[in-house]
Formats: sequence, structure tokens, C-alpha cells
Amino acid sequence: MRPDPAVLEVTVAASAGTVWVALREPELIRRWHGWNVDGLAEEVRTIYLNGVVEDPDTRTLEITGGDRFTLHEAPGGTTVRIERAPEGSDPDWDDDYDDITRGWWTFLQQLRFAVERHALAERRTIVLQGAAPADLSVSGEVGAAYRLAVPELSGTVWARRPGQLALTVDGWGDGLLVVTRQPDGGTQLVLTTYGLDDDAFDALETRWAAWWEKHDPLP
Repeated sequence: MRPDPAVLEVTVAASAGTVWVALREPELIRRWHGWNVDGLAEEVRTIYLNGVVEDPDTRTLEITGGDRFTLHEAPGGTTVRIERAPEGSDPDWDDDYDDITRGWWTFLQQLRFAVERHALAERRTIVLQGAAPADLSVSGEVGAAYRLAVPELSGTVWARRPGQLALTVDGWGDGLLVVTRQPDGGTQLVLTTYGLDDDAFDALETRWAAWWEKHDPLP
């Protein structure tokens, strides 16, 4: 068991009021939480509405299981802090504690990106996960430009932490790619796109599925 629960933070270039609404309105939450799957609306209700304890005045939110969101004024915006419940608080989820922490980091980056770059516009997502090594390493610091040849990507480094990397992508309507490498060798990619028509999105999905199939050693 860890001596201290995990704490995650991201600073969003927006007012606390704007960020709070993004955390409380289901139609806005689904534009940054998770990815587009059947059941996303129910997942949003389960996590952010059912059984939560919230205080709009202090802008604090504690969800079922004990994870706690707080908003804090910061230079140039608002810091969103997630304090994970201590491991053991909910034994049903202990085996997934680290996976949940990695998921929260991904969602915080998607929240910041959705608010700052797209005013919480509608998005379309692609998720790939498995045993593929997903050689998408970028060595630059946050804010540095990058370019990858295979697959062809360019943009800037959005955020990084051990085992996770977020990159902006110029070619996806100003999109976002979050790469998560699991300790067991698995990899998850979350591709977020904006403004692509059906043909462009379908082509992107097909291209990445083909690339993933070549890299994933599992049938």
C-alpha cells in the first residue's frame, strides 16, 4: 500500500467558473471525460452525479470512492487538483488503483485541451489498446515542437509524466493524442479529433487501425 494517495494537477487557462461548469454539466463532461463509446452518458452520471458530495461555493467535488476534485485560482487560470482516495478506501478498486490514476491524468489533459483550444466543442475519438509497443516516443520538453514520420504526426508536446505523454496533433482539426504505457508492457492510445467530416474521420480510423494491427503482436 502506498504511504500517500496520488495527487494530480493541471492548470487550465480559464476562469474557475468556466472550469466548474465543465465539471458539473453532463453535456460538457462528455466532451472531455473518457472517449466516445456506448454508455458514456451513463458513465458520466455514475461518476460525476450519483452519490457525489459537492460544494459550488468552494468548488469542491468528492465522487463515490473518495476521489476529490478541488479548483484553485492560479496565475493565468485555474488549477484543477484531483486527490485520489487512499489505496484501500474502496477494496473493489484496489487492483485498478494505478490504472485509474493514469486515467485521471489522461482526462485532465483532455479537459484542459477541450477548454483552452476548443471551448468544449464536440469531439470524436479513437481508442487503441493492447500489447503493441507503440513507438511514439518524443523527447522534447512541454511546449516543444515535434514531428514523427510513422505514423505521420506533428504538433507540440502538451504534457508528460512517467509512462504518459500528451501531444497536440495539427492534422486532426487541432487534435490531441495521449499515449499511456502500462507497466506490464501494454499501451493505450486516445486520439481526440475536432471538426473532421465523416469521410476524413473514417479514413483516420482505418489508417490507425491498420498501423496498430502491424504493431500489436496479439491476434
